[in-house]
Amino acid sequence: MTQTPRIMIIYTGGTIGMIENQKDHTLQPFNFDHLMENVPKIKMLDYDITNFQFQPPIDSSNMSPAHWDDMARVIEDNYEQVDGFVVLHGTDTMAYTASALSFMLGNLQKPVIITGSQLPIGEVRTDGEENLITALQVAAARTSDGKPMVREVAILFENYLWRGNRSTKRSADNFNAFRSPNYPELAHIGLEINFLKDNLYRHEEGEGLPLQVHYNFSSDVEVLFLFPGMSRNVITRSLETPGLKGVVLKTFGAGNAPGCPWFLQALRKAIDNGVVVVNVTQCPNGTVMQKLYATGDQLAELGCISGSDITTEAAITKLMYLFGQNLTPEEVKRCFGVSLRGEISQH
Repeated sequence: MTQTPRIMIIYTGGTIGMIENQKDHTLQPFNFDHLMENVPKIKMLDYDITNFQFQPPIDSSNMSPAHWDDMARVIEDNYEQVDGFVVLHGTDTMAYTASALSFMLGNLQKPVIITGSQLPIGEVRTDGEENLITALQVAAARTSDGKPMVREVAILFENYLWRGNRSTKRSADNFNAFRSPNYPELAHIGLEINFLKDNLYRHEEGEGLPLQVHYNFSSDVEVLFLFPGMSRNVITRSLETPGLKGVVLKTFGAGNAPGCPWFLQALRKAIDNGVVVVNVTQCPNGTVMQKLYATGDQLAELGCISGSDITTEAAITKLMYLFGQNLTPEEVKRCFGVSLRGEISQH
């Protein structure tokens, strides 16, 4: 006899749980019980479903490392009691949360499926109902030997299941709101849920080991987006921010940057002072190849490390995670180029 899947829904907030205020027509969160009332089809799954609701629900624009801690703690506290988790989350910072949780949850061997919606679940044309039900089914899916099919943090949206730390939000108004620019989907959602098993993350070394949660994140990091005509004063002051530990440098093309002396000098000074600078391309997809052009090679010579094909969301949360573990700058540099949770391709 097959055991009834035990799934926990963690409701953090977001559009999926919103209802329109009849007075001013703004969207405001409502109680989780109302969310369940709007999706009666959940009962047809015949799952053992428990839930945890953030009070108050969080607009994902207000998401912070403290909230990531709260989510991870709920997962840790209930890890042995359930078979998988579905996290309901606002779309705006969903990729940041998915990346952060992937680094926090060491030895993860159960599914943590993050989903949400573009329209409130009470709307007639909502995508929320389908996303929620499919996320529950993905969390309950098992391999032929009874193990969880998904053993990582993933984002489920409309027709695709993506690796969480490979994902980015691509559209503010399309139901297929997320994509993974440099890694293929984990599953395609059509009439059936078709898992692409070769793409799923498998951490054999962690199998049989207890979940290990890493709670400390450092916020002493920044993203610096390069553009033609950037201000020397602004860039220099940004790189001289007191306490700054890490920078995600958003460069042109395959990892290229201006060769003006003042910019290179500012980078050199920051790196010499122990700031870790990660070179990440501005392009929607592709990889950093610092040795391809002289304008990229100069960054490598300064000590910038290549972000390869990592997303900006994963790059910044990975820096926050690594510095939160009290690693030295040199240790952070060594660890950044290593795939910890499948977030980066190693060549």
